[in-house]
Amino acid sequence: MGWNFGDILDGIEPVLAPDRPAFIHGSRVITWGETSRRSNNLARALLAAGAATGDKVAFYMRNRPEYVETVAACYKARLTHVNINYRYTPDEVLYIFDNSDAAVVVYGAEFRATVAQLRPRLTKVKLFVEVPDGGRVADFAANYDELIAAGDGAPLAIARSPDDLLFIYTGGTTGMPKGVMWTHHDLREMGLWSARKLGPVPETLEQTIEAARQAPGGRTLPAPPLMHGTGLLTALAAHTAGGCVVTLTGASFDGVEMAETIDRHRPDSLSLVGDAFGRPLLHALDAAPGRYDLSSVVGIISSGVMWSVEVKRGLLRHMPQAAMSDSFGSSEAIGMGMSVMTADGEVPTAKFMVDERCRVFDEADRPVQPGSGVAGMVAVGPPNPLGYYNDEAKTARTFRTIGGVRYSLPGDFCTVEADGSITLLGRGSVCINTAGEKVFPEEVEEALKTHPAIEDALVVGVPDETWGQAVTAVIELAPGEALDEDAVRRHVRQSLAGYKTPKRVLVAARPLRAANGKADYKTAADFARAQVAAAESGQLRHGRT
Repeated sequence: MGWNFGDILDGIEPVLAPDRPAFIHGSRVITWGETSRRSNNLARALLAAGAATGDKVAFYMRNRPEYVETVAACYKARLTHVNINYRYTPDEVLYIFDNSDAAVVVYGAEFRATVAQLRPRLTKVKLFVEVPDGGRVADFAANYDELIAAGDGAPLAIARSPDDLLFIYTGGTTGMPKGVMWTHHDLREMGLWSARKLGPVPETLEQTIEAARQAPGGRTLPAPPLMHGTGLLTALAAHTAGGCVVTLTGASFDGVEMAETIDRHRPDSLSLVGDAFGRPLLHALDAAPGRYDLSSVVGIISSGVMWSVEVKRGLLRHMPQAAMSDSFGSSEAIGMGMSVMTADGEVPTAKFMVDERCRVFDEADRPVQPGSGVAGMVAVGPPNPLGYYNDEAKTARTFRTIGGVRYSLPGDFCTVEADGSITLLGRGSVCINTAGEKVFPEEVEEALKTHPAIEDALVVGVPDETWGQAVTAVIELAPGEALDEDAVRRHVRQSLAGYKTPKRVLVAARPLRAANGKADYKTAADFARAQVAAAESGQLRHGRT
C-alpha cells in the first residue's frame, strides 16, 4: 500500500503512554496525549476552513512545538508543508508564498506585521492562522490556540495516499529558492534505507505500531531551524517514531543555551549544520569544561555543509561516547554519502563513504573510475523527489535518467578514491574559474578555517583583468583576533596549490551564513566586489595601480 505519515501517527498515538513527552521547549512540555488531540483538532479545523487535499500550508515561525505539531496536522489532513525562512525580507517571503501556491499560512505572532503587509497580495490564501505570544491575534487570522482546543480530538476518518506530498524549499543561496517535492512514501523509504544497514526495521504499518509500543523513539534536539531540511527531517523522524523533540527557545542559535538544554533535558541525539552550529557549541563547552552533563548524547548528525574534523575532534573531547555522523546530502538528494567519526578514529574533512545508490559521473555521463583523480558530479538514485514545484526546466537539469536509472544530480563535485570513498570538492554553481583553473570554494574555506584567527570563511570569485576571477576570501575573525593577511595566505598555501590561495582576504561586515547555517555566497560576493572596487578606486585616486 505504501507509507503515509498521517497513517503512521494515527497508528502509534494510541499505543504511546499519554503522559510521555512529545515536545519540550524551555519550561513547556506537551505530552503525546495532548499533541494527539491538538493535531487532530487542528487538522479538522484546516479542512473546515476550506483547505483541500494537496493544498500548501506555509510555515512562518521559529523553532517551537507548534511547528512539528502543525506538520502532523498536515499529514493527517493530507495537506502539504512549505517551509519559510524567517530571515527573508518581505519580498522574499512573498516569493515563497506565491511560488508554492500557499492556501494556508501559519505564522508566529512576531511576524504579524510582515504577513499583514503582504496580505493584500496573497490572493490564493484561504486562511491565516496566528500562533499567539500571549496577546490578541490579528483580526484577519484564526487563533492557533483556539483551533487546537475546539473539538473532541478524535482521529480523522480519512483515506490517505502514499503520494501525499511534503515540500522542502531550498535556501536559495546561489539562486531563487526551489520547492523540492517529496512523496510521503519515498521520504519514508529514504529514512529506512540507511536504517536497514544497521539491522531490522519495521517494514509494515503494523510493525511500526508495535515498535512504538515496545520501544518508542528517543529524545532529539535539532539545533538548526526547523525550516531547514536537517532540523525538519530529524525532528519528524523522532516524532513519527513516538519520540520527543526538544527545541531551543532563543531567537538565534546560542551555544551556551544548547549546552544548558542538553544538561537539563537529556537528549540522546543532536542535529547540527556543520561548523556553523558545532563551533559555537564547542566554544561554550571549552569555556566551562565539566559544567554540563552531556552523558546522555550518543549521536550527533550534521548535514547541509561541511563539518570540519577539528570541530568534531573538539566535541568528542567533551562527549567521547558520541558518534559524529556527517551526512552528505541536500533537500533534493538525501543520503549521498556518510562518514562517522568517534573517539576511536578520525575521518578527514569532506571524505564520505557511499552506497550502491550513489554514482559519480563525468561531464559526458560516464562513470568516474576510482583513484583516477578525475572530478565528477555526484548522482544519487531512487528513492528521490518528484522534482521542483512549478519549475520543469530546473527539474529536467537536476533529475536525469542515465543508463535507465533516474538520478538526482544537485551539482556537487568530488573525486573518487581508490577505496571507493569520495572526497567532496564543492557545489559547481559556486565554482571559481581563475586563469583557466577550477577552484571549489569549500576546499579553500576548510583550509582557511584551520587558521586559529579565523572563526568562519566563505570564498568567492571576484572579476579580475588578470585572472578572470580572483579567488577572494571573506572571513569572520575569532574573538580578540586581528587580520594578518599574509599569514593567512601562507597558512592556506601550506595545504593547497598556489592558484587556490586567496588573492585577497577581507573581514566580513556581517554574518556569513543564514539562520540555517547555509553559506550566503551572494552577500559575500557583493561585499567582496564592493570592497575590491573601493580599494582600487582609492589606489587610482592616489596615483597607484
